[in-house]
Amino acid sequence: MIEIRFGSLQELRERAIVPATPQRGYHAVAIDFAGAVNAETLVDAAACGLAGANFYASARNPPYYHAIPGAIDKLLFRAGVAERLQRVNARLADAGLELWLFDAWRPQAVQIYFHDHWFPAELKRRNPTLDGAELIAEVERYWAAPSAGASAPSPHSTGGAVDLTIRWSGGDPLWMGSLFDDASPIAHLDHFEADNAEWSFSAEEARANRRLLYWLMVEAGFAANPNEWWHFSFGDQMWAQATGAAAALYGGIEAGKMGWPSNSECGASGRTEKFFLG
Repeated sequence: MIEIRFGSLQELRERAIVPATPQRGYHAVAIDFAGAVNAETLVDAAACGLAGANFYASARNPPYYHAIPGAIDKLLFRAGVAERLQRVNARLADAGLELWLFDAWRPQAVQIYFHDHWFPAELKRRNPTLDGAELIAEVERYWAAPSAGASAPSPHSTGGAVDLTIRWSGGDPLWMGSLFDDASPIAHLDHFEADNAEWSFSAEEARANRRLLYWLMVEAGFAANPNEWWHFSFGDQMWAQATGAAAALYGGIEAGKMGWPSNSECGASGRTEKFFLG
């Protein structure tokens, strides 16, 4: 019956996730600022037929339960990312499934809030001995540093990174084994792949669904973040390091200066955005 429910996607639910080392030092990767791909505009998820709601703009967002300062009620990403997500959705549709997006392009105010304030405070509340470089290393296991000039944009500031899951079309999400944004080992992509993992129906279902999301995204050209089952990127420096690309395709991009992308158009619209110059 499982095979009937998921059809050809069942094979992906049974295919183990490829172990990967968490990405470090990816800002050393060059960015092709002059490339045509970096000129892509940001587009709106809804206009591209992609479902979701910005997790940080709502107060129904455990474990925070408050709207995050600087969050926007939009989901924006580069046109090339939208095209790849649409391909994934087309594969999911045959099984009555679709992607659900939590976050995409992210304002620096949100990145700063979590990296500099909320998460360090939460870590120290749980372990008061954490400090200095050790604290920063633990923060950056899950929260990238805010952009530090043109050569070091945070992944979400490029419009190339997305946080997402899978749900039944118009319905409930598939069980992935943890909250979105659960900054702990249970969020690691291969958490349920371990041979010594305690067996349960919950763990088995989470493992199958994480595998499905992983393989769909990787086969569409995205790179996964080993520490976060929900985070995938295309074209940013983390993607370039993970895939061995010679350079990142996207630099940082600042949205909103020329008005927000239209929610009625998907693809290049001629809109001019302001790129980070430092």
